[in-house]
Parts: sequence; structure tokens; C-alpha cells
Amino acid sequence: MTRTHVSFSDLRTAAYCPRKCYYQRALPDEDREPPPEVESIRGLEPRYESLLEAPPDDLECEPIAVSSVRYRDRLASTRDRLENAGHWDRLRDPADRDVFAAGRHCRGVVHKVLAEPLEPVLVSTGEPPENGVWEPQSVHAVAAAKALAWEHRESVDRAWLEYPAYGAIRSLELTTRRKAQYRSALRAVRELDGPPARTANRSKCDPCEFATECGVKTRTLRSMLSF
Repeated sequence: MTRTHVSFSDLRTAAYCPRKCYYQRALPDEDREPPPEVESIRGLEPRYESLLEAPPDDLECEPIAVSSVRYRDRLASTRDRLENAGHWDRLRDPADRDVFAAGRHCRGVVHKVLAEPLEPVLVSTGEPPENGVWEPQSVHAVAAAKALAWEHRESVDRAWLEYPAYGAIRSLELTTRRKAQYRSALRAVRELDGPPARTANRSKCDPCEFATECGVKTRTLRSMLSF
């Protein structure tokens, strides 16, 4: 890896909290590997069709995040919407999978690559927001799109986020605002020569594994139950 190339994961983390990115980058490579449940959730994506036909009891044994009935309804609605828009088949049968892409400034794995037009697809193991996608995922998607565009010498105007544990698929346009967020995250990573200032949004600190090292006070169960 050259110093000029920033990983997709570092960009995504810096968009969430630059200080968390600082601590994360200091970890040994083996400690930065995703947990086993990540692959099991991503493994749902190639099986959407069979999951739609699976009996409820079998579906409940899968790593889905909602009830089997709700999951099937959501996934069926997603399929119908994307079929009507002409995107379902290209999302189900992408031009390539798990492609390592290196652009001018960033590099990482793109989970699926669509053709005609060229578009990246990222598979998230988390929960989607009520509308759109989370800002760190938007930054990740812009980075993937820019890396593919650089390699293929072809413009990329849209990216996709899939949430297989929730049966949801979202698209996002590469707007000026999203590109600005990407540049901000890229700059934040490149300037990490020491711990950045703590985030003002302390709700991000509660689930952070570096909260103790960072020195912030998080809300314990006892404090949340106190009146």
C-alpha cells in the first residue's frame, strides 16, 4: 500500500469519527479483520430468491434482523420495486463480484460491479436508516465509485447499498454534497498524525470500542435508567 492510497474502511470510519479512525489504524492487521457474522450476513445476498421461497421456520434460522414474515415482505417489495425500474436482474447478476479497485486516492474491495452503466454495489451488514444511507456509507460508496471510474476511465454517477439482513436495497446519486463529504473524510485520514479532537456527537461514543482509550464518558446502563 502506498501512502497516497487510503482504504475504503478508513474513509468510512473517518466519516463517522476521525478519532475512532486514528485508534483503529493503530491496531494490528489481524485485529482489524471483520467478525465471522459479517460474512454470514453478506452470504444472504446471493440467496435472495431462495430466501423468498423459504418456509418461515427455515428463514428464522438465517442471520436476518427482523421477523421472517417482515423480512419476506420487505424483500419482496424491494424486488418488485427494482424489477419495475429495470434494476433487479443487473443487481442479481452483476458483471463481477469482490473486485479490488484502486483509484487515484483510495482503494478497497467493491462487493459487486454493475455494467452498462458502470456502478459499484456495497453490501452492508448493518441496519439502513429510515431514508437514504448513512453518511459513512455514502463516503464509502463515493470512494468505490471513484476507484472504479479511475480504473475503467469511465464516469460513474450512481452507487448502490444493499442491507441483506433487512431485505433493503438503496441507490444513491454521486451528488456534489456527497463528493464533498468524501473529500473531507479523505483529508481527515491524511491528517491523522495524532489523535484528532473528540467528536461533539457523544451518541457515537456509547457503542465505540475505543471509548475508554479515548477518555470519554459513555452512558452506562445504570445512568440511562436513572431519573
